[in-house]
Amino acid sequence: MKIRLLLLLFVVMLQTLSAENRTDSSSGSDVAIQNNLAMHGENVNVQELLREKDRLDKELMDNNIWSKIYSNYHIYKELKLQEASLDKKIDELKEFSKKRLLNRQQRTIFAKLKNEKKILEGKLQLLKEYEKDPFKKFLKPPEIGEIPTVTNPFSIIAALSFQEKLKNDQKEYNDRYDSIRNVMKELKEKALVLRALLQKDPGNERYQKALQDTEEQIETFTPVVEIFKTTQSVYTKKIDEIKLNLQAEIKKEIQKATTIGIIILVFLILLFLIKFLVKKYMSDNERFYTINKFLNFTFVTLLILTLLFAYIENVNYLVTILGFASAGIAIALKDWFMSLMGWFVIIVGGAIHVGDRVKFVRNGMEYVGDVVDISLLRMTIQEDITLTTYMHNRRAGRIIFVPNNYIFTDMVANYSHAGLKTVWDGIDFTITFDSNASKASLIAKEVTKKYSKGYTDITRKQLNKLRSQYSMKNTNVEPRIYSFIEPYGIKISAWYHTNAYATLTLRSTISMEIIERIQAEEDITLAFPTQSIYIDKDVRKPAAPQPTLFDGEEA
Repeated sequence: MKIRLLLLLFVVMLQTLSAENRTDSSSGSDVAIQNNLAMHGENVNVQELLREKDRLDKELMDNNIWSKIYSNYHIYKELKLQEASLDKKIDELKEFSKKRLLNRQQRTIFAKLKNEKKILEGKLQLLKEYEKDPFKKFLKPPEIGEIPTVTNPFSIIAALSFQEKLKNDQKEYNDRYDSIRNVMKELKEKALVLRALLQKDPGNERYQKALQDTEEQIETFTPVVEIFKTTQSVYTKKIDEIKLNLQAEIKKEIQKATTIGIIILVFLILLFLIKFLVKKYMSDNERFYTINKFLNFTFVTLLILTLLFAYIENVNYLVTILGFASAGIAIALKDWFMSLMGWFVIIVGGAIHVGDRVKFVRNGMEYVGDVVDISLLRMTIQEDITLTTYMHNRRAGRIIFVPNNYIFTDMVANYSHAGLKTVWDGIDFTITFDSNASKASLIAKEVTKKYSKGYTDITRKQLNKLRSQYSMKNTNVEPRIYSFIEPYGIKISAWYHTNAYATLTLRSTISMEIIERIQAEEDITLAFPTQSIYIDKDVRKPAAPQPTLFDGEEA
């Protein structure tokens, strides 16, 4: 039975559409329906038609925004008709009111009509959006928004996200279009069912009213569907064009990023290869550290330049911006800029290297330690136990950060410049004036020569190498002994070469042996500040009391 019903509806639909193409569409449609019912009407039950009508009504009302919009639009039109009717009645009563011809009952009706008008205006205000073109906001496609430009690898993510948004918006809009097409299809099916019911029961006013309402809906939705179809076609083409452009830009950017990645990978391979060769064939750890820092800086610089020239569209604009930025930095960040210049001077000039022992003097304070790092803005020094810390600071082991710009304004002493590992150190001691000064000097020379011989030989070799670089007048490296007259005795000053990184150790050893050797000599006495007290021998002592005899005579 269901199959027969569907067959009937299909035949009626085809004949109705065919009849609509004729000159007299209404008479043709009636003839088609009558002919079809004449052929199949006796085989279709009215109950089946009613069930089909109820099903269509339910589908049109359940979760169908278009039917609800039309319903609100239809209600608004009816309310406008009611408003026009009320206005007409109120205007008539107003004329009588002006002439004071209203009786009590008419005044009551007049007040009631005005109250109904007020309520009606409230309803119309709620349905104001359905006054003109109620389907406009549903026909309008979603806003495309600003289309992203793919200019770097990170913008690929934004482009893919935008494509996904377009896809979802297009799907939602197409679903809207499909829904209104389904509504039209169901409305036409409902009209066919109602025509079939009217042929079964021609005088049924309820079927006639339902058919009239359905045909009004079809008439309302027909231009909406046509507009929607055109808009949907234009929107789809526009979305497809945007997607194609984005795909082309993404593909181009991926190729560009791949090329840059390969260049960076080549730089990395070269960097590690050079580092491996330098580490393998260079035994000097300090030079390796400096070269390693230089290679890292060079790689970072090349990386930045590669990325800048790859992703900056207007290089001239970049150069102009960098010029103004550099001028601003030079003025506002003078110390920072000077530290960068100091770093450049340190690296290029080679006055200070990582591993050198240096002394910095700042505001009267002396800091001695080993350079453990040289960065763009500062040097890092590890303070060691030295004669300076022993005599002045009484602190050691601190990590001291020295800005690179200090090399332009403060005194810097390098204890191990140009490969030198030794420095002059001196020990002073004082002997009395009556001591054997020659023997004391000889002892000091023997002891210092004994312990500094290795450092003396090293220094001699290093100074011979430096003669080609510096103009050195005095290259004598043997221990030197000096004697000076001081208020408390004769001062012997012994100078010798020692390890720049372990000065106090050798100083302590030499001092102890000199003391032991001098103490073993009888004609050498160490002098120290003394004070003499002289007593006058002529001062008489008081006479002691004389003993007396018992008889009063002196003993």
